[in-house]
Amino acid sequence: MSAALVAGLLAGYGIAMPVGAVAAYLVALTARTSLRIGVCAALGVATADGLYAAIAVIGGSALTRVVEPVAPRLRWGAALVLLVLAAHSAATAIARHRAPGTAARTDDAPLGPARAYLGLWGITMANPLTVIYFAALVLGSQTGAAADAPERTVFVLAAFAASTSWQLLLAGGGALLGRLLTGSRGRLLTALASSVVITALAVRMLLVPP
Repeated sequence: MSAALVAGLLAGYGIAMPVGAVAAYLVALTARTSLRIGVCAALGVATADGLYAAIAVIGGSALTRVVEPVAPRLRWGAALVLLVLAAHSAATAIARHRAPGTAARTDDAPLGPARAYLGLWGITMANPLTVIYFAALVLGSQTGAAADAPERTVFVLAAFAASTSWQLLLAGGGALLGRLLTGSRGRLLTALASSVVITALAVRMLLVPP
């Protein structure tokens, strides 16, 4: 049981810690909204990681064979969504900086917790590398076919907990960044910088083979 716990924690941190476009977007989203929104978005990412860990434990190699043929299309879809989000973030920041009154009116319908959760969950679920990663770990470890149901459950829960803790850390960093950069110019520069980073990481997702 302890082996499954350690394997799950390592798997969860292994997939969550590399800084990609989703992580950059999570930090930027929290910085320009609130910690509450960031926490909900972080839980969306962690939920997707936990769900993929569960699917990998159940499906194993069969699931990998299903996902691999459509992986390029899924990667294109995820990258396109991130590029749209980056462009929208930059455009909104510029409009808010140039016309504070207009920006205030556009904020009448702010991003809600449920929308933040579902949005980040959807983006993360569109990443086929996550399920391939978990499936490879499951098949190559004692948490694979030889493991019983309790051990598989511990593995999935540990992976979810690890991902959750890391995503919440990113959200906390975004909230701190938002409090430090309270000025109009600071928020503009932060939004533009994050948009550039997200765009670069999304393009890299397409150009660099997994």
